[in-house]
Parts: sequence; C-alpha cells; structure tokens
Amino acid sequence: MSKLNLLLILGLLASCLVLVRTEHQGRQLYNALDQSKREQRRLEAEYRRLDAERQTQATHQKVGRVAAERLQMAAPLPSSTVYVYTPVLAAAHVNQPATQSATQQETTPAAAAANPGSVR
Repeated sequence: MSKLNLLLILGLLASCLVLVRTEHQGRQLYNALDQSKREQRRLEAEYRRLDAERQTQATHQKVGRVAAERLQMAAPLPSSTVYVYTPVLAAAHVNQPATQSATQQETTPAAAAANPGSVR
C-alpha cells in the first residue's frame, strides 16, 4: 500500500506542476494578447489621424494654394495656349472655306467634340 500511496503522491505533484505551468503560459499569452490589442488601438488612432491629415492636404483648394504660393504656378492665359494638330487634320483644315479659320473651328465645343483627333 505504501508504494501505491507514493505513486499517487508523485502523480499528484506532477499534475500540480503541469497545472501551474499551464496557468503561467495562459497568463503570458493573455498579457501578449492585451498588449497586441493596445498596439492595434494605437495604430488605428494614428491611421485615422493620418487619413484625416491626408484628406485635408489633398483638397483642391489646398493643392491650388500650394501651387500658387510655393511653386509660383498660375493658370495659362488663352493667348499663350497653343493647339497642336495632326498632319491629316491640318490638311483637312487647309481645304476649308476662308470664312472661318481652323483655330476658330477648334475653339468651339461642338467642333472639338466632332474632331477628337486634335490635341488641346
């Protein structure tokens, strides 16, 4: 009977040690999970902040203001706009009546829609 008692006590001790080890691992995993969730919340907050900042920076008014102030850019004047014609279309414009020039035809929206080969 004493051998049986000794064997049961050793089994009980081994079971207790396995239980303690398992509890310790569970706590470590729970702490790692909690830390990961905190990091996720922090990153989500930073993403929302950066996304809002990106949307603010990408507005048309902001881009136009930066282009005008920092890059000294301005909209082109109609007098400085040059229209480029393909050779086939330029030959077709030469054969037209002298009452209306090729540039006058291209500046109207209807003419531009009817003649998609020209580059503006």
